[in-house]
Amino acid sequence: MRQGFLIDMDGVIYRSNELIPGAQQFVSRLLALGIPFAFLTNNSQRTRRDVATKLRRMGIDVEEQHIFTCAMATARFLAQQKPGGTAFVIGEGGLLQALHHNGYSIVDHDPDYVVVGEGRSINFEMMEAAVRMIVGGAKLIATNLDPNCPTSQGLRPGCGATVAMLEAATGIKAFSVGKPSPVMMRSARKELGLATAETTMIGDTMETDILGGVQMGYRTILVLSGGTQREDLVRYAYRPDLVVDSIADLCQNGLLDGVPGAIVSKPPSTQSAYAQPPHPRRREVAFAVDALPATSRG
Repeated sequence: MRQGFLIDMDGVIYRSNELIPGAQQFVSRLLALGIPFAFLTNNSQRTRRDVATKLRRMGIDVEEQHIFTCAMATARFLAQQKPGGTAFVIGEGGLLQALHHNGYSIVDHDPDYVVVGEGRSINFEMMEAAVRMIVGGAKLIATNLDPNCPTSQGLRPGCGATVAMLEAATGIKAFSVGKPSPVMMRSARKELGLATAETTMIGDTMETDILGGVQMGYRTILVLSGGTQREDLVRYAYRPDLVVDSIADLCQNGLLDGVPGAIVSKPPSTQSAYAQPPHPRRREVAFAVDALPATSRG
């Protein structure tokens, strides 16, 4: 059975603007072996081209087709729900471009949806307008519910914080599309042409990456190089299949050796990039668990 990976970025591949040791080696191995993978991000500000450029400048040699954002997932979802619809957007370029690519018009009154993403240019005038539209019947959509975002200067309010204000003001709950929503997790898997049993989610956050993978029936690998510590695991009713100190551990001891890659080596086309059994989890990741030192096992 071939395998593929959905990989979080911040806390797994890099912290702030610094690569985490082993990240470049891991991605290079995936590329060399033809193993399908995609980087998943709950940041809707950047386009997939912007994200790919950032990674390349950090030394990770990837293309646009290796990036899957919550803005893309949100825009595709809305295009399926109401083709050719309209949206009032609280967000920035990545979200606006994804909506346009999926046939949506951006309007400032009477929208079908109020769509909320990350942004540093949000003001109270926009929030007031959004409240009136939601009360007037527009559906509230969140690209994600992350309460904050890490930056080099520290935390800043995230999409979830903005959405919480709109929910409190209107009494209407938002529908969220980003991780851990099955909408994004399923869409990313299909982008790679993988089956559920062929998919592994690698992340550093229990509430988004690991929860999303567990809910979808994917194998899950938690890295401790980001926001989760080993002692935190006792607080959760669900667990990852494998816990490692960092992504470097996945390169050691030949853990990727013998993992079948893509059946077709040609990468997916970027033309429509924005447009549209019992789970054998324990047995299939046993090779990784057995190969790691005991101190790295979950």
